[in-house]
Amino acid sequence: MFNTIIKKNYDEVSSEAFKIMKDVVTSTPRPVLGLATGSSPVGMYKKMIADHNSNGTSYQNCVTFNLDEYVGLPKTHDQSYYTFMHENLFSGIDVPEENIHIPNGEAADEKAACDDYENELKKYTVDIQILGIGSDGHIAFNEPGTPFTSETHLMDLTEQTRRDNARFFDGDIDEVPTEAITQGLASIMRAKKIVLIATGANKAEAVYNMIHGPKITDCPASILQDHADVTVIMDEAAAAKL
Repeated sequence: MFNTIIKKNYDEVSSEAFKIMKDVVTSTPRPVLGLATGSSPVGMYKKMIADHNSNGTSYQNCVTFNLDEYVGLPKTHDQSYYTFMHENLFSGIDVPEENIHIPNGEAADEKAACDDYENELKKYTVDIQILGIGSDGHIAFNEPGTPFTSETHLMDLTEQTRRDNARFFDGDIDEVPTEAITQGLASIMRAKKIVLIATGANKAEAVYNMIHGPKITDCPASILQDHADVTVIMDEAAAAKL
């Protein structure tokens, strides 16, 4: 069930996502937040920090789970999702470090790291899951063809995804890791509420396929057709094909 919201630009999209996030944080005794990386949620994160600083909204009682992490990058690497989340959100709010969960991309046993993360995630129910969407319809790092029944797993990244992400690595695709640990599609679907942020004309096809296309693994985001509470917040460019 999709609730679609179309805004003029990225800033308005970010404001709308922030409103939903703040409502969950302030109305839930121990909120469990599912968080994403990439450019889509950064504007919302900035608004969370500004609100925390101006209005004192507290994240002390929050528990967070990130969707994914590159394999093979040290935590301290400037493009690790551990670094991304601390730079773009965690350093600016009061969530306790021990309440933050990010997959371990440096684990010697990657399969065990996936299983451990999924088992920890299953101890909680995510109250709000933030998602972006890839130009090929992927959510988290669940590439086209990922089974809808998947839980946290190791994913080989497609050339398309690595090309899309090369801009974060000074444009050099060879620097982009080839694997990631990611929550699976079934893991994501357990969240009570999902907010998907999509901006830019390059997302328009994926947004259309997610909402109106057949539910097929070629468009992993189409699994969201089965979720009871999904809000898709788009700018006009991303909504162009609806």
